[in-house]
Amino acid sequence: MARTSLSEKKLAKALARVDRAQARFARRYPGDSGARQPVHTVYGGAHLFKAETPAKLGELAQKALATYAPDASSFGEALGIRGDLAATVLERVREKLGREAVEDFRIDFEDGYGNRSDEEEDGHAAAAGQQVAAGIAANSLPPFLGIRIKPLTRELAARSLRTLDVFLTELVTTSGGKMPANFVVTLPKIQTVNDVDTIVETFDLLEDRLDLEPGTLKLEIMVETTQTIFDPQGRSMMPRLHRAAGDRLTGAHFGTYDYTANCDITAAHQKMRHPACDFAKHMMKVSFANTGVALSDGATTVMPVAPHKGANLSEAQKTENKSAVWAAWRLHADDTRHSLTNGFYQGWDLHPAQLVPRYGAVYAFFLDGLVPASDRLKNFVAKAAQATLIGDMFDDAATGQGLLNYFLRGIACGAVTEEEALATGLSLEEIRSRSFVKIMAARRAPKETTEPAV
Repeated sequence: MARTSLSEKKLAKALARVDRAQARFARRYPGDSGARQPVHTVYGGAHLFKAETPAKLGELAQKALATYAPDASSFGEALGIRGDLAATVLERVREKLGREAVEDFRIDFEDGYGNRSDEEEDGHAAAAGQQVAAGIAANSLPPFLGIRIKPLTRELAARSLRTLDVFLTELVTTSGGKMPANFVVTLPKIQTVNDVDTIVETFDLLEDRLDLEPGTLKLEIMVETTQTIFDPQGRSMMPRLHRAAGDRLTGAHFGTYDYTANCDITAAHQKMRHPACDFAKHMMKVSFANTGVALSDGATTVMPVAPHKGANLSEAQKTENKSAVWAAWRLHADDTRHSLTNGFYQGWDLHPAQLVPRYGAVYAFFLDGLVPASDRLKNFVAKAAQATLIGDMFDDAATGQGLLNYFLRGIACGAVTEEEALATGLSLEEIRSRSFVKIMAARRAPKETTEPAV
């Protein structure tokens, strides 16, 4: 019998303190649920939005792909995709653009809309609400949808909240109380915690007046001002914004160009991969890691637009068009790869032809790492099972969930098939459970059953 110095009472007190601290930690850092996150958000001016907009964007993207990269060789060369992957990636991108070209769409009342008369914005807000209701009825909306309102500055707050009110009132009234799946309100250019306090209070009021379930309205903040990084006292701002938003906060999106302008970086150097952007995005990762808040990178603003238009172009003009589109595609693909490497699995798209490099880069990223990720997860599951078998506590569930999330993300966006994910040693049922903890619990359940007494 080992000798100890601590009394049972003292030990119990210490363990109770650990338990309370762990409970608080678990509430604050629940981890990634494995729920689907879109790989992009397409921003479009609210005045242009129609229920069929997502489908039309897909058609335009397919046309751009057919025009400028109709085969695996040109596709791989344009996007910088390895030759042995290009054919598979191209096939899956084509399928994706035909099936679900847009995963997330943001009806924009801010930068993509501009400042208009109150009468005009009221009209567009009401029309957008009606179009979303029509999209619900026609089942034509993307899996994720939302609106971006204007910032809550002294000059724009009244207009911003009125637009939100008009849009939601029209949507709920027209749809008979229905809301689109995964709906979110994006709040830009945050300066103080009061911005989030105000929008949350407004959500409470709107839910009450529109007879929506409490908590229906979700918030997505934009990180595009230096004040979103640190407050005037030098405290980290994003955790404070999270506390203010509570469970309503689902995402944080980086605004590349407003943030770099806020840092006094000249226009020629306001780019996705500027070191200032990497600093801000790493602050986002640190602030929101394991909280369940999804992160998104910003946009590549060089558009894949051909300089020459018309049906009767010369060969030289056609070559110039291809060169311009390819250059924009390669930049977008490289920006996307940079985001993925740094743990940002979502970004913005501003033009239908950007959907080609978006899916091309994302699919190549997942397929390139498929074999090593499969082997790693298979070995990890085996080690976890062995730890359980010999009676040891296996508590590195976060690592297991992270590996599982790789496949969940790849499957959700169409980069990886469910059959390919079977190389992990998991069944489709286990993968679809989306939870590493549940997989391990189910696998050890038979071992915990006891034989009936003889």
